[in-house]
Amino acid sequence: MRSNPRRFLNRSTNPTLGTLILLSGLSALAMNIFLPSLPGMARYFQADYSLMQLSVALYLAVSAGVQIFVGPISDKLGRRPVILWGVALFLVATLGCLFAPTAEIFLFFRMCQAIVAAAMVLSRAAVRDIYDGPEAASMIGYVTMGMAVVPMIGPVIGGFLEESMGWQANFWLLMLLGGATFAITYFDLGETAAKSGKTLIAQFREYPELLRSPRFWGYSLASGMSSGAFFAYLGGAPYVGTQIYGLTAAELGVYFSTPAIGYFLGNFVSGRFSTRIGVNQMVLRGCIINSVGVGVSMALAVMGLDSVYSFFGFMTLVGLGNGMCIPNATAGAISVRPHLAGTASGLAGAIMIGVGAGLSAYAGYLLGDGATAAPLLELMMATAVLGFVSIIVVIRRERQLGL
Repeated sequence: MRSNPRRFLNRSTNPTLGTLILLSGLSALAMNIFLPSLPGMARYFQADYSLMQLSVALYLAVSAGVQIFVGPISDKLGRRPVILWGVALFLVATLGCLFAPTAEIFLFFRMCQAIVAAAMVLSRAAVRDIYDGPEAASMIGYVTMGMAVVPMIGPVIGGFLEESMGWQANFWLLMLLGGATFAITYFDLGETAAKSGKTLIAQFREYPELLRSPRFWGYSLASGMSSGAFFAYLGGAPYVGTQIYGLTAAELGVYFSTPAIGYFLGNFVSGRFSTRIGVNQMVLRGCIINSVGVGVSMALAVMGLDSVYSFFGFMTLVGLGNGMCIPNATAGAISVRPHLAGTASGLAGAIMIGVGAGLSAYAGYLLGDGATAAPLLELMMATAVLGFVSIIVVIRRERQLGL
């Protein structure tokens, strides 16, 4: 660990781990707390469900774009100002969602909310600034637990808020938590990175150095494809839960959190064992667990033996696999070129979220009237297998390089 000991609410020192977890959790909560409300929001705005479902895919697409730019900007200006501006603009966008008069205006501000992705990306980059090697993977595992703990209860809370106070209550909760996060971050987040001194054009010119690296692509695609199964789930599970299995909004919120339970456990395993087992083996094992979870659920659906319990229950394994894969693949991608940590974190995140946006939208397209859960699970299986292939490519490449 680099010098500059941590002291809570002292921005002249490195941030505490809790603050980084909070930043990661806010971004994750914004992505999924309102999902049980989608059918109700469609009725409120008098819009088709498919239009409201775009609030997931568009959010992910803009998140991907944000992450392309936020890394180089933070390498130039530092992590602290970019994170603070990201959270502040997120609060403004959340107000826009609350008072949007039409579905189209809501979707515009929903896309603007994606600026909070800066907090998620740069909290991971800050870990890489402070820690090195496998220890960074271990700490990223703990930080991304915030992306599991918060969304694990988010849909549950969102479902009950929807039934008791309406969909707007979810966004008021995001306002409250976003404001608290901004205040804590302002007083606790010390700068972790030295400013590069380069122009933004010079920063972006360093992208080819990453894009020419097979290992960077392998790690990024292992993370992107493995998490792609989860993002496809985000796009399709609200339909599957309500239209196929007949769940209410509150029930959907409870069932929806099953991948997050697994993700939490996977992050804990990453934090505990990444240093001992190594980054590549953790990614490989995570991809295998992810594929097994989807594969069993898909087999049951194809045979007509699926149920609400099998569909959501096996998603726990998807979460477990992702919790092991994503922190370690992220640490691997960032460590390929350590001097480009912020840029690499942003680009790897953009690849992951960009893949997720496309899969989320495609999952919604697959699930029309009379559909079963099988098409969604088949899409998830294809992406899980591609994640496994990607990390195998990395392992073989490192053997060739003698690493």
